[in-house]
Amino acid sequence: MPKTVYLNGAYLPADEAQVSVFDRGLLFADAIYEVCGVIDGKLIDFDGHMRRLDRSMCEMQMTCPLSHDQILQVMRELVARDAVEEGLVYMQFTRGSSGDRDFLPTPGTSPTIFGFAQPKSDAFRAEIEHGIHMISAPDERWKRRDIKTVGLLASVFAKMTAQSRGGQEALLHEDGIVTEGAATSFFMIKNDVLITRPLSNAILHGCTRAALMEMLDQGDLRMEEREFTLKEAIAADEAFLTGASTYVCPVLSIDGNRLGVGGPGPVTRDLQRRYLNVARRLAV
Repeated sequence: MPKTVYLNGAYLPADEAQVSVFDRGLLFADAIYEVCGVIDGKLIDFDGHMRRLDRSMCEMQMTCPLSHDQILQVMRELVARDAVEEGLVYMQFTRGSSGDRDFLPTPGTSPTIFGFAQPKSDAFRAEIEHGIHMISAPDERWKRRDIKTVGLLASVFAKMTAQSRGGQEALLHEDGIVTEGAATSFFMIKNDVLITRPLSNAILHGCTRAALMEMLDQGDLRMEEREFTLKEAIAADEAFLTGASTYVCPVLSIDGNRLGVGGPGPVTRDLQRRYLNVARRLAV
């Protein structure tokens, strides 16, 4: 459990941080968040996360009272105070509280901002190293998945479904077409082609996804951004997930169907190694 929480300008012991029961993030999930990975005590792809935060703020018609530099200072302080060498920093931005419950926000309401750092568990580290099993589930989230909102109940249900069937992550689909993982971006490899779904309102615009694709923009691996079916994903030679704290995580099976040799594939291992090298070099 994190020991320190940043809340509206103050650093507090976790058990002393309090948010109003009338906060719109609590009542309506009227809030957005960002998660920065931490490696070697530094933040991974901070600028990419700030670009996405700005986009989410714009789509939600919210204004962030903190500059990027101030957010960087807060994240670094949380990492330092709780001595997190590898893990994540979570920051949430709600529309705030107007003192009552009303669907329409009150103009001029001050936002609520809080954050904490969290170390990576040994179990999670093992999943990234050795790979995970995925279970398919219908994508029942709202239609604006490109906004990183805290309304994550559908993803919670999907992960619970995956866990009940022996998986660690859900592979979401609509009408047989894959969208993404419940909390990750999904890539598959078939015949030496890297395939992932194109950006739209149907998926989150993953920062690690973007960083990986930019890293590969040298023509060394053919890429296709296109829609693909669950059947295609199950028939992939390899597959992996990307995420702020997941990095590049091998997928071993989908719905009990083994991918390739049943272990992390060679392309996945290579991309995993290369991404971590870049992440370490560019972390701030």
